Amino acid sequence: MTTNVQEMFGSLLLDKKIVASLTAMGFEEPSPIQEQTIPLVLEGSDVIGQAQTGTGKTAAFGIPVVQSITDHRHIQALIMAPTRELAIQVAEEIGKIGRTSKIKALPVYGGQPIDRQIRALRSGVQIVIGTPGRLIDHINRKTIKLDHIKFLVLDEADEMLDMGFVDDMEEIMKNLPAERQTLLFSATMPRPILSLTKKYMKAPKNVTISKEELTVPLIDQYYFETKDKIEGLCRLLDAEIDGKLIIFCRTKKGVDDLAIALGSRGYMAEGLHGDLSQTQRDRVMKKFRDGTADILIATDVAARGIDIDNITHVINFDIPQDPESYVHRIGRTGRAGNTGVAMTFITPREFRQLKLIERTTKTKITRRQLPTTANVIERQREMIVSKMQSVLDQSNYHDYMPIAASLLKEYDAEDVVAAALKLMQEGNKALEASPEDILAKDLSNTGGRPGMVRLFMNIGRSQKVTVQDIVRTIAIEADIPAKEVGLINIYDKFTFVEVPEDMAEKVLGVMHKNTIKGYKINVEPARVRQ
Repeated sequence: MTTNVQEMFGSLLLDKKIVASLTAMGFEEPSPIQEQTIPLVLEGSDVIGQAQTGTGKTAAFGIPVVQSITDHRHIQALIMAPTRELAIQVAEEIGKIGRTSKIKALPVYGGQPIDRQIRALRSGVQIVIGTPGRLIDHINRKTIKLDHIKFLVLDEADEMLDMGFVDDMEEIMKNLPAERQTLLFSATMPRPILSLTKKYMKAPKNVTISKEELTVPLIDQYYFETKDKIEGLCRLLDAEIDGKLIIFCRTKKGVDDLAIALGSRGYMAEGLHGDLSQTQRDRVMKKFRDGTADILIATDVAARGIDIDNITHVINFDIPQDPESYVHRIGRTGRAGNTGVAMTFITPREFRQLKLIERTTKTKITRRQLPTTANVIERQREMIVSKMQSVLDQSNYHDYMPIAASLLKEYDAEDVVAAALKLMQEGNKALEASPEDILAKDLSNTGGRPGMVRLFMNIGRSQKVTVQDIVRTIAIEADIPAKEVGLINIYDKFTFVEVPEDMAEKVLGVMHKNTIKGYKINVEPARVRQ
């Protein structure tokens, strides 16, 4: 099929240029779906691949499609994807595969000016990846011509069905040249998708990747049994986790609540779910990719199609509802030969679900104890010592010696060093009153109803704060039921909120200098005028 020299990629004989690209991308051996699919496509067969995200299916169709393109003057492959994000990622991966072969791939999707896409199409591309609606738009404008199409790929076909694209898919399929190969990939095979395969595919070969094969062997898998997941998560983040991680929640609200809880504690976390606009989604993904945020919190559906390298940890904040979802989630780490860690939080009643996942995936998920407060403090100490040693070794601190000498005339050396370390770690926060100072104030006469303490917050209608914002933040931060939060009066620039007497100190401790809707707040006992 090609005149270029061929070379072995695992058990596959491929174009030498493509093998060079795969090596540069970090591929070592083909995955099961690649090993089964690539020979079928290269021999000219239509293929139905039943496989989930994380199995390597993009390369399974991208490698043979790139290798089979010989005409650089026309578009020869059309790839349909359900979302803009997936279209971009598929285009990026195929672009890397085809780089040494001078094959160009272009994503087209709604939300981007069509004129820009038209200019790019005119510059010469061989593979177009797009969402169905935008592909039809280009086809109608004749900016994408179908005469030379040799390959049609439907990626995440069931997802396109769920999003209402089935009519658009069929509209495109029936207008393509009859002499073409059709490759369809889907996690499930609902009846409308099967109908398309029977109508538009020629004797397709089936490739199915079993659940057991989806489990990634390089991933260390652990679980933690705890009733306070947020506290446990923060201990992990403080005591041992470095790098990029994805945290999975079961619901959109769970994503929002956890993003608020982590953000208010100073972690660089962003949430991703189906209620976000495309602009918001792009902003979140950009932050995660460029390192502005190192924690991505997502639902299963929102994370589908996302392919990001160098994920060191996957954390199941909520245990998945089925073993397949567990496998999809943890498969986002431990890629390209790297090791990864998957951690799952469970409550006692979820232990049976954990055992079901173990049995179905034929893997061992090891029980671990959460880091203790002492572990967290010890790690913080190690980091401080490491930073100080680096500065001392560089010997570039002499401009500060006069200040040190002046302070040592009034204070003990240990006190000066400890205060400097506090300032280094906490910044201006070190100059503020501590929660202990706040708690020392009188809680006995705040104007609250019997059994309640009334608190003052310096945030109100001017900051567009709502009762729900206040209740949700207090409930999450203090880990108390939302129904325990009492009467709330919101004024223009401040708010009064009542909490039970036995919870007041805890609420004051966690809410002091915390944030609501991005605003730093002061919280203290309300004062009653005499």
